[in-house]
Amino acid sequence: MRIRPQELKLYAITDRACLGNQNFYQSIEQALAGGVTCLQLREKNLSRQELFAQAVEVKKICEKYHVKLIINDDYKIALESRADGVHVGIKDTPVKEIRDYAGENFIIGATAKTLRQAVDAQNAGADYLGVGAIFPSSTKPDAIRITPEIIRQIRESVKIPIVGIGGITEENASTLKEYHLDGIAVVSAVFGSDPIQNAAKNLLQIMKGWND
Repeated sequence: MRIRPQELKLYAITDRACLGNQNFYQSIEQALAGGVTCLQLREKNLSRQELFAQAVEVKKICEKYHVKLIINDDYKIALESRADGVHVGIKDTPVKEIRDYAGENFIIGATAKTLRQAVDAQNAGADYLGVGAIFPSSTKPDAIRITPEIIRQIRESVKIPIVGIGGITEENASTLKEYHLDGIAVVSAVFGSDPIQNAAKNLLQIMKGWND
C-alpha cells in the first residue's frame, strides 16, 4: 500500500488566495504542526518552473513532519520534484497512463463523482479517491455535488481509501461520520483560518473516533 488510510485523515490542499497576508511556507508548516496528515500543493496560477521550485521547498517541510506531498494535476512536476504523488481530476491525464509512466512506487489520487468513476479509477491503479463535492465549495463554486447515497455506494464498492472533499468546515464535518470516510480534504477550513495550527487540531478533534 503506497499510502495508508490514516495518512489521509486530514488532507489539506493549498490555496494562497485563502492566506491573506500570511506567509505561504509558514502557513504550510503551521498546518503540519497542527496535525495535517497529507498535503496537496494546488497552485493553479504558477508557471511550471515556479511550481517546481515551490514543490521542492514544500517537500522539505513535509519531510520534516513525515507527511506525504501530493501535487495537483501535473504528475511530471511531481516526479521531478520528488513529491510522493499526484492527484488528478476527471478531465486530467488518465490514471492508467500515469501509472504506466511513473511506476509502482508513485501515489496516484483520483477524483470521483460517480460510482463508475470510482470503480474505474481503482481498476486503473489509483491509490485513493477524492469524493465530492459534498457541500457547496467557495474554492470551486461550480463543482458538481455528490449525494449521500453515491458516497455510500462508493464506500461499499471500492477497497482503496476515500476522502471526502468540497465545502467541509468545522461546522459540518461531524455530519460525515456516518459515511465511513477515511479522511476529509479541506482548503479554506485550514488555510483560511487564523491560527492555522488550531484549525487543523480542531478538525482532527472532530474526527476523533472515526472508523475506530
